[in-house]
Amino acid sequence: MTSEMPAIPWHKARKADTRQPLTPEAIVEAGIAVLDREGLEGLTMRRVAQELGTGPASLYAHVSNKDELLELMLERISGEIRLPARPEPERWKEQIKEICREAQRVYTAHRDIAVVSLGGIHLGPNKLRISEFMLALMLSVDIPRQVAAWALDGLGQLVDTDAYEASVYTAKFASGVGIEGYFEGVRDYFAQLPEERFPLFKEMAQTLVTGDGDDRFEFKLDVFLRGLETYIER
Repeated sequence: MTSEMPAIPWHKARKADTRQPLTPEAIVEAGIAVLDREGLEGLTMRRVAQELGTGPASLYAHVSNKDELLELMLERISGEIRLPARPEPERWKEQIKEICREAQRVYTAHRDIAVVSLGGIHLGPNKLRISEFMLALMLSVDIPRQVAAWALDGLGQLVDTDAYEASVYTAKFASGVGIEGYFEGVRDYFAQLPEERFPLFKEMAQTLVTGDGDDRFEFKLDVFLRGLETYIER
């Protein structure tokens, strides 16, 4: 026999409060959920609070402002980037490509997060472990330290800008004309240009739009790494 009182029929039924205590981790996860659905434009402290079923003021006990929340979100997302088990100097270029592909994949999957990555120097352990691995890889093949430091910055920008562009295309073509139709239109436009003014664009109409985002990302990595290889001290 239970001693619990039955519900009064004419009173509104109360739902059990199953909410977890508010934590920085929960706020970050809510922020990522909003970002993935609505992008950076839709991400506000008020919107994140709504996601958690609370008010904006309660968030400020755990994060100082939106900028800090974005930093924490980037750090959390960067933890999804998988690294090789160990540096392999004999495969240094291929390993750098593997890391850049993985980073591009992760950042593209999270809408506009690459914009946050572009915005400054990020010091969280997840971001630093990626940089530490890539520095160790470059130094293991005798790339000078200053060159390795600048290359790290350049590779980061390459990944971030490519991931952001990919997210822009994804959002742009989520409805309406597809991306293939868009580039077909661009190709047809080039082909119709006046030859006396734009002979190369007209002649190369198909060549200029050949290759998808992955093909072009691989090309940019190849160009960067071939140039980087010339700095190796032998």
